[in-house]
Amino acid sequence: MEALVSANDVLFVLLGAIMVLAMHAGFAFLEVGTVRQKNQVNALVKIMVDFCVSTIAYFFIGYSIAYGINFFSGADVLAAKSGYDLVKFFFLLTFAAAIPAIVSGGIAERAKFNPQMAATFLIVGFVYPFFEGIAWNNHFGFQDWLKASFGAGFHDFAGSVVVHAMGGWIALAAVVLLGARNGRYTKDGRLHAYPPSNIPFLALGAWILTVGWFGFNVMSAQSIQNISGLVAVNSLMALVGGTLAALVLGKNDPGFVHNGPLAGLVAVCAGSDVMHPLGALVTGAVAGSLFVWAFTVTQSRLKIDDVLGVWPLHGLCGAWGGIAAGIFGCSALGGMGGVSFVSQLIGTLTGVVIAVIGGTVVYGLLKKLVGIRLDAESEFDGADLSIHKIPSVSGD
Repeated sequence: MEALVSANDVLFVLLGAIMVLAMHAGFAFLEVGTVRQKNQVNALVKIMVDFCVSTIAYFFIGYSIAYGINFFSGADVLAAKSGYDLVKFFFLLTFAAAIPAIVSGGIAERAKFNPQMAATFLIVGFVYPFFEGIAWNNHFGFQDWLKASFGAGFHDFAGSVVVHAMGGWIALAAVVLLGARNGRYTKDGRLHAYPPSNIPFLALGAWILTVGWFGFNVMSAQSIQNISGLVAVNSLMALVGGTLAALVLGKNDPGFVHNGPLAGLVAVCAGSDVMHPLGALVTGAVAGSLFVWAFTVTQSRLKIDDVLGVWPLHGLCGAWGGIAAGIFGCSALGGMGGVSFVSQLIGTLTGVVIAVIGGTVVYGLLKKLVGIRLDAESEFDGADLSIHKIPSVSGD
């Protein structure tokens, strides 16, 4: 019987890992559809290679930092419990690898390739697992302190803060250090529009991410006994709220419409197991609104050239999700209870601070040592030709 339970858990978590792995295709096509045609190949190659570099960094360093577990044992030991510990690593790796995939969209069209791979290794190997261990493995007694002080620990069921806010705020540091794309702003500060190159690809990326997210959230239970339909329906309601809010505030803009569900899903990750579906709907709607507003402000007023809007989408909506879990998770608002607003606020701010410091250190060092930006001619030609020597579409 125990062997059957282990086998079922392995299959459950493995399916989750595969669904989140498929989300990386979503990241790729969302970027491909948003960047100019001369940078599409670069987007595809970056996401693929980032995932592989992330795997090496997390297997040898990051997973051990976060959970104190390594894989330097015989295969017979690793295969215990039907190999559950291995598929759990695979599942959590797909989360870790989402960080550079998030960053990729912010720094698109002008970042050097090899320094970005080095940044991926450092972030997934050291920065991300440092906070992952704090939030999900009680490093430094952080969760115990929150529980003793405020009645509950920091609750982040599927990574609104641990994954998304971390990725978004690391990306903000990278984008600021990199600077805006050439020609993005005129000398008098006006914004020069670079419209999405391929709306169908952008939409495809959004759909792949949206579907895969049900593996991201539901399978975060990490065992079949803990599966909850509440997580699935809360994810559904949040994506609906995010989409409709982005539709209205974005005035039918397809870029906003297809990022709306992602904003809602980013925000609901943390509290998807404790909110009422109506709370999830509101959480998603606030996130969709926040994304449209923050993307516009970031590009137009702050002059921060975040190509895909990953800081508004993942950074701000992820932070909102961490805080929202402390609001709509309360039993007074129909939630399951067992959450503390203060703990959610402290945990969220801790993640943001670690991400900003980590991102600034990693990209700041690389900028100083080897440079992180393409030269003007390479940027003008496009990353496809200057880095990969081939365009995304070849003539006859």
